[in-house]
Amino acid sequence: SDHMENICGYLMKYTNLVTGWQYRFFVLNNDAGLLEYFVNEQSRHLKPRGTLQLAGAVISPSDEDSHTFTVNAASGEQYKLRATDAKERQHWVSRLQICTQHHTEAIGKNNPPLKSRSFSLASQGSANSPGVQRRPSQNAVSFFNVGHHRLPTGKKVPIMQPDHLVDVREMMSQAEGQQRDLIRSIECLPVSGHLTSLDQDLLMLKATSMATMNCLNDCFHILQLQHASQQKGSLPAGTTISWLDPKISLANHFKNGAAQNFPAEINKAASVREEQPIAEPCQLTREPEEINPEEELEDICDDKEDDLGAVEEQRSVILHLLSQLKLGMDLTRVVLPTFILEKRSLLEMYADFMSHPDLFIAITNGATPEERMIRFVEYYLTSFHEGRKGAIAKKPYNPIIGETFHCSWRLPKSDVATDAGSNFSAHSPSEQGTLSKDLEGQTELDYYTVKFVAEQVSHHPPVSGFYAECVERKMCVNAHVWTKSKFLGMSIGVTMVGEGLLSLLEHGEEYTFSLPCAYARSILTVPWVELGGKVNINCVKTGYSASINFHTKPFYGGKLHRVTGEVKQNTTNTVVCRVQGEWNSVLEFTYSNGETKYVDLTKLSVTRKRVRPLEKQGPFESRRLWQHVTESLRDGDIDKATEHKRALEERQRNEERLRVETETPWCTKYFLKEGDGWVYHKPLWKTVSAVQTQQMDTN
Repeated sequence: SDHMENICGYLMKYTNLVTGWQYRFFVLNNDAGLLEYFVNEQSRHLKPRGTLQLAGAVISPSDEDSHTFTVNAASGEQYKLRATDAKERQHWVSRLQICTQHHTEAIGKNNPPLKSRSFSLASQGSANSPGVQRRPSQNAVSFFNVGHHRLPTGKKVPIMQPDHLVDVREMMSQAEGQQRDLIRSIECLPVSGHLTSLDQDLLMLKATSMATMNCLNDCFHILQLQHASQQKGSLPAGTTISWLDPKISLANHFKNGAAQNFPAEINKAASVREEQPIAEPCQLTREPEEINPEEELEDICDDKEDDLGAVEEQRSVILHLLSQLKLGMDLTRVVLPTFILEKRSLLEMYADFMSHPDLFIAITNGATPEERMIRFVEYYLTSFHEGRKGAIAKKPYNPIIGETFHCSWRLPKSDVATDAGSNFSAHSPSEQGTLSKDLEGQTELDYYTVKFVAEQVSHHPPVSGFYAECVERKMCVNAHVWTKSKFLGMSIGVTMVGEGLLSLLEHGEEYTFSLPCAYARSILTVPWVELGGKVNINCVKTGYSASINFHTKPFYGGKLHRVTGEVKQNTTNTVVCRVQGEWNSVLEFTYSNGETKYVDLTKLSVTRKRVRPLEKQGPFESRRLWQHVTESLRDGDIDKATEHKRALEERQRNEERLRVETETPWCTKYFLKEGDGWVYHKPLWKTVSAVQTQQMDTN
């Protein structure tokens, strides 16, 4: 065809994490259906550095930018390429797609499909495999035929009978048994020698077999849905459909790399679900609940995160996980091993960013717009240290849709700064504990209360909403965060997509802000956390803004956890404050008057949050929801924690399927969708506005 032209030219190719992007000379050979590349144009007469067969390949423009695209070969090999501009990318993508389509169709014409092909799932099973004991009626040939057959005109597809689904389920159980035998055989290999259980090809085989069984289970679920939809019209009123749940859970074949007794594991998981009342389908009201701060008690939980222990013991789990991941892969749906979990939900982690409520309240006490912006920046930068709970890269629980977390803070009014330069509390942590006890006897007029509520408003994508307010000071903050995680080779990156809004109602000011990205580095040794990216804080009314850079450590040299920033007046472009230091250590603030202030975050006092006891919490409040997982982690029982975690996740999946099947939309409890964001249903700015309107009407 006219469009089948051989093209060549320079493109950037992503090589690896060390060397990154490299210019390479690419040649599209339409006749052979090959994409080849060379170090440069001069070496074109030599053997190519790399070659991809385009038959069956997928050419995908990237949504990262307008220059990048990927070529995914049928063999599994992938080239990540970048053109100089969008026009050049489109030229390469269109020519590659035409060549790919031509050679893929040619293979189809030269290799017509077989008329019929059948196989027995149990033909290669071991003596202990369930496949050896199947009934004579369970003939695989009658259920699995691969081929193309046309139905006679006018004939309807016969409705699959329920007993057929039962038979299919039985046959899938046989396949699951064989897959378990395969895994046992691999995991029983020695950890050293010529062929080990950590062999990369064997790890890939384990991952591929797992993916295959997951795919079959998804297909089986589709059959269940089709059967239900075909039968729906003939069912009597009030009849419910009992779904044929898999007899064997595929969610966790690998527990820290150890060989397992699978039947015992299944029975144990079932017993966990029975003892857990929260694992039942949720029939709760979604009406907002007013939390009485008087029911909240000072938090006595002190879940200091231990290190990950000997990472060598968990290496097989990590390697198995890595064998399933590709560079840039979205990790939203990837189940991570339990041993890396923190003992708190992500919603509670957002609350821990508010652990310095004295600095939060002090923002509105600033005498000028400049002071208030600087105080907000000071508060913002001091919030990450306590929110992270240490340097080890552990991961909080993924909140379940509908999960909520409530807490509050009380602090004496005398602890809140009113003048510039005294923003930071001088109380040590031990003194702070004494102050907290003294609060119990104080009257309401002697302290401020900051209330906090968070809710997981969406599961796919995972979006959390959180809101905090101090009614006495007429200030509140509302934010929504979508956590997007990606695999980056030896790191995991989490982008915090969303926006926060701080409202100072006494001054009529609103401050918008964003959050930095987070990275878990060195995931095969001792994982550690760093923050990265540029965030902006802006107040349109006053014309003040702040630009803050969280610097990731360079490959060679450089400091860890470095942060720099500046506050300026946009109208005059005057910098009024500069900041530098480490976000988890010491920060240095330099003001326009020449004054410099140092803040040691490790010595900064922390106000303990107040939470309701577990017995007073609702079943979807974070601590009660995850209590069995948390208790197991405290006891060091990773297997039991995994089973409790799986029970929660299975319930969430089942309820999501039910909503899809019944076309029932999810209703949030505390947050409402407004445009691209989520807003608390009763924010302080609405309450204050309503009170002011009522007072005006009264007058």
